[in-house]
Amino acid sequence: MRHKKRGNHLGRTSSHKKALMRNMAAQIFEHKQIKTTEAKAKELRGYVDRLITYAKKGSVHHRRLAFKFLQNKEIVTSLFEKIAPVYETRNGGYTRIIKLGRRKGDGASVTIMQLVDFEAGSETVKKEKKTAEAKKGKAVKETEKTPEKAETPKVKGEVKEAENTEKTSEKE
Repeated sequence: MRHKKRGNHLGRTSSHKKALMRNMAAQIFEHKQIKTTEAKAKELRGYVDRLITYAKKGSVHHRRLAFKFLQNKEIVTSLFEKIAPVYETRNGGYTRIIKLGRRKGDGASVTIMQLVDFEAGSETVKKEKKTAEAKKGKAVKETEKTPEKAETPKVKGEVKEAENTEKTSEKE
């Protein structure tokens, strides 16, 4: 019987699971979203919600509790100074789990876990946008060259037609 045995063990020892949850929580606070399996995301949700609640309270005691779990001073600082003010009026439900489907290799259900009210992975998204814009910029430059070449004969043809009409009108 599993009386008072809450949570999914995820096929790991307790120390391994604790380390996994610490790392995943730190990553979600750093990147605002992570891609993981559904079971891990559901298990992580409770840890993340508790840490955000600590950050909303904002006392030294709660900061120490958050540091005890995360063990990363920069992540704790960003949690208390950047993330907690966003959720000041929200009473729970700080995370969102989006199902992506099955992983090819082992068929595990893969999800994206995001912090609600944040542009997911803002740094990553900015980098991707810059590279996409750079690629589009190159594509735009190439397309700009192509239409100019294509339009040039039309313009010359129109000019020749205009000249021909002017010459015929002058002769008359």
